[in-house]
Amino acid sequence: MRRLALLLTLALLSRMALADDWMVRHKTTASFADTREAIALAIENRGLVINFTSHIADMLDRTGADIGAAKRIFEQAEIIEFCSAALSRKMMESSPHYIVLCPFTISIYTLPGDARGTWVAYRKPQGKSAAMIEGLLKEITAEARQ
Repeated sequence: MRRLALLLTLALLSRMALADDWMVRHKTTASFADTREAIALAIENRGLVINFTSHIADMLDRTGADIGAAKRIFEQAEIIEFCSAALSRKMMESSPHYIVLCPFTISIYTLPGDARGTWVAYRKPQGKSAAMIEGLLKEITAEARQ
């Protein structure tokens, strides 16, 4: 019985360790505004165009009262959406089903009560085209963290 309990515990712990394998996130010491600007510049410096900026914190604050939610999730939070025509074409030529990987997004956010920095995160690309997409996302986020 103890072995079974130990095996179940180990399985649960290993599952928890893998729970965030689908995302990459880093904390910077820079302000939200500086980090957001650095991400935007890193995207634009590669000749890419920002399609849309989603103001997630504002939306959650605005709609929270309507659904009876009082907890503040983010101090500030935005998701920057962008694309690379060349990379997207190459990706979808290898498989048209990779359309689900477009557009690319990077999240920038700060948490309430944590004045020590800003988080930068993105979904870890999957599939055969993951390496070429993740390389771009890694470069942009690394540049913004310098």
